[in-house]
Amino acid sequence: MLAPRKVKFEAQKRENENLEFRTFLKCNADEKELDQQFLALHDELFAQYDCNRCRNCCKMYHGSIPEEDVEKDALYLGIDVTDFTEQYLLGKDSEGNYQTKHKPCDFLIADGSCKLGDCKPESCKKYPYTNQPERLWSLYSVLDVVSVCPVAFEIYERLKKEYGFKK
Repeated sequence: MLAPRKVKFEAQKRENENLEFRTFLKCNADEKELDQQFLALHDELFAQYDCNRCRNCCKMYHGSIPEEDVEKDALYLGIDVTDFTEQYLLGKDSEGNYQTKHKPCDFLIADGSCKLGDCKPESCKKYPYTNQPERLWSLYSVLDVVSVCPVAFEIYERLKKEYGFKK
């Protein structure tokens, strides 16, 4: 598997190939079979991968905190909601979620863990979404995560081999 610092570079080198493979999948893959393939590879690769050693996702994106989690998160950190919001959050996005003020995410700790512990947002827990259904209909978003997450990059590369895709 690629080192986290190399993922973006390698994904950029394969950008055209990855776009072509996306088109290939759209035209040739069975939706249910592709979901099963993504899920199997996700489970296999994440079983042996320590995300705390990478955290590209936390470094390259702003965190996203749903409005309904703000009070719980503030309580977890032992501060009031106003302080939590002022210290960590920007305004809401179009989906009603607050964004963290900084990249890397304001809740990323040096050891790769999250200051929010078990209160970590669902969007963070589910990233890179490679075990979620309907991958065939969200392959552009998969291409985004391929340039961030070493596991997603590896999943995409293995799928190319499974499908016998050659550029």
